[in-house]
Amino acid sequence: MRTYAIVAGDFVKTGGMDRANYALASFLARAGRSVTLIGFRADTELTSNRNVEFRAVVKPKNSYTLAGPFLASSGMFQFARRFASRHETTFVVNGGNCSLPAVNWVHYVHAAFTPRLAVGTFRRAFAGVDAATSRTTERLALRMATHVIANSERTKRDLVELVGVREERVRVIYLGTDPSQFRSADDEERRTVREELGWDPSRPYVAFIGALHDRRKGFDVAFDAWRTLARSGWDARLVVIGAGSELPAWKARAQEQGLGEQMLFLGFRNDVPRILSACDAMVAPTRYEPYGLAVHEALCCELPAIVSRDSGVAERYPASLSSLLLDDPDSADGLASALRRWRDDMPNLRARVRSELAPALRGRTWDDMARDMVAFMDGD
Repeated sequence: MRTYAIVAGDFVKTGGMDRANYALASFLARAGRSVTLIGFRADTELTSNRNVEFRAVVKPKNSYTLAGPFLASSGMFQFARRFASRHETTFVVNGGNCSLPAVNWVHYVHAAFTPRLAVGTFRRAFAGVDAATSRTTERLALRMATHVIANSERTKRDLVELVGVREERVRVIYLGTDPSQFRSADDEERRTVREELGWDPSRPYVAFIGALHDRRKGFDVAFDAWRTLARSGWDARLVVIGAGSELPAWKARAQEQGLGEQMLFLGFRNDVPRILSACDAMVAPTRYEPYGLAVHEALCCELPAIVSRDSGVAERYPASLSSLLLDDPDSADGLASALRRWRDDMPNLRARVRSELAPALRGRTWDDMARDMVAFMDGD
């Protein structure tokens, strides 16, 4: 029977690409396939499976950037060992993390976006070098790929137009979800969770989910839009879920500008489904989003999600929900207008998400995603 080896950063249930990596590995192991994981972290539910071998890669100073060469060399070493033994193994790599004649599963296209960091000159220069290196390794790895899997049509377009991958070599396979976690909450559940969180039952709550270490997720735009709305008697609260180097500065800025009661900074959370069950909407003015798993999961919870029109997940929206799509993710005024439209039409928008989008997204599980990938990789 064919065996598999996956070279990726992490195989855990938190984070977008990490959750997807976990899902593929879990599906293969439960299907009786032998799978070797090469990365920095793996959930114990995976490593305790007798079909799974985990080869941990060193991560200096807990830095993904510094650890990148170690991950690549470890993946290449394992590939050389399997090749020498003539063992039939399908290797799966992510983007430019390892250059092998393998299946390349692309979660993020470095050629499509250069991170914006609100940090000192040295760190910005270092980030610039890292971005340039990532683009180079990405291009090399994708040229060597035997198969290319993209997580959205947006990602496929970037691979073709910006990296030079031939269109016929790319297969779009959308991510899945866990419908037992990300689902609609009834009124009683919502009321209970709000009481536990200490939220005002009379006010709407809007979620923002994303790391606060750069400006890709657009929290600076959400902050400015909220500040504009707060001047006109805006009654909603912004619930910020995510950690990062800029979190303390944003909390301080909110206090300084009189938004301390308007914004709830929760930091990193392991109970995101529970928090979403108590929210009324989500906002995601991302400057670059190859897919957008957090938005996908909010939609599965039947929350109207305001998101950038050019994000991957926006491809899934029906025309009836186009008012939730942002043409310019840099425009705080545009986001404020979208939020006003949502506030004026809350029940109808939620009803449309419930009937026209959430069922399709919840109906595609992580196992469905993995099954499609295996069929493509095995040539079925």
